[in-house]
Amino acid sequence: MQVIIVGGGIGGLTLALSLHQAGIACRVFEAAPDIRPLGVGINLLPHAMRELTELGLQERLARVAVETQEQVYYNRFGQLIFGEPRGRFAGYDWPQLSIHRAELHKALMEVVRGRLGEDAVVLGSKCTGFEDKGGTIHAKFENGTEAAGSCVIGCDGIHSSVRQLLFPGEGPPGYQGINMWRGVTRAKPFLTGASMVIAGWLEVGKFVVYPILPPDADGLQPINWVAEIQSPRNVMQDWSLPGKLDDFYPVFADRSHDWLDCAALIRNAERIFEYPMVDRDPLPYWTRGRVTLLGDAAHPMYPRGSNGAGQAILDARALAGCLKREQNVPEALKAYEAARLKAVNELVLLNRTSPPDTMLREVHRRTGDKPFARIEDVIARDELVALSENYKRVAGFEREALASRASLV
Repeated sequence: MQVIIVGGGIGGLTLALSLHQAGIACRVFEAAPDIRPLGVGINLLPHAMRELTELGLQERLARVAVETQEQVYYNRFGQLIFGEPRGRFAGYDWPQLSIHRAELHKALMEVVRGRLGEDAVVLGSKCTGFEDKGGTIHAKFENGTEAAGSCVIGCDGIHSSVRQLLFPGEGPPGYQGINMWRGVTRAKPFLTGASMVIAGWLEVGKFVVYPILPPDADGLQPINWVAEIQSPRNVMQDWSLPGKLDDFYPVFADRSHDWLDCAALIRNAERIFEYPMVDRDPLPYWTRGRVTLLGDAAHPMYPRGSNGAGQAILDARALAGCLKREQNVPEALKAYEAARLKAVNELVLLNRTSPPDTMLREVHRRTGDKPFARIEDVIARDELVALSENYKRVAGFEREALASRASLV
């Protein structure tokens, strides 16, 4: 068996490591001509960290990350709505890590090349087509080269060329009028020094903030932040698109609280990036013959709930397990789809309607965007807990269920 992986992002590299662990040969073909650091911070929740731990990566990643202690929700006036411990601080066997996306990608790339060989990742190879020739599928690339294998796995992101070949004419991702500005700022630790905060609401400005490295000797740490507002501008979907402070800062100019000066954090960022909040409608299937999709190529979702990278990691591990157990490749791809498609499609829809930060919308609506005297008079704690626990269940990281689940590979 020889697996052709199209796309060298988080999902594709995790798949390569998982296949190698399962004793299955593979090679990664990445469209970019070189590897550049992209994006800003992301969170790896316990279900993703379980899989990365089984790949032997936990200690390596922990050295370039912060182990998140808590997730806390505030209104835009800085009043506490809800908080809960996270990862091992909540009794999980695995941590939640806050990490720069580039550090995660770098670690995965180095480990892939170390375990599979320097030639395991081929750059400058955009997939333009594939053809099944009697049980061997041939992938064709824009540079004129071809690769033959047992199957092609499209791990090439939200603008997936493999998805376009399977579903031509689908059109661009859906934009719902929300833009995000992202940055990383060196600042003093806030709250526990390992807290993730989500504050405000989209109509009046929502702010997500968490550290991605421990403090240095000078007492400062890199803090990742995301500012989200409703905006009519549908900008390019490009992780490296520069953002302008004037386009969003006025909404957050008065956000200075006793636990963090959010406005100063925005002003002091070295660089700002802008990206629209987009996703795609769930697909009825991912697999056609010896070709299937994985991660954002299969199910791009709104970044609400910290689950995009995590679901790609779960896909990769599930697919490797199916290929390990089922020697008939098309049947293995169908088994993978059966295991993942329904669950992750439900999550895509939940991220549109009722992710955990829905509690911020409810408080905003019920208070008329005014400060409250007591949160208990606005929304019951049981309702807040139910929103959080339901999301964990759908996303696959409910603590008891995750602890009792068999290994995916």
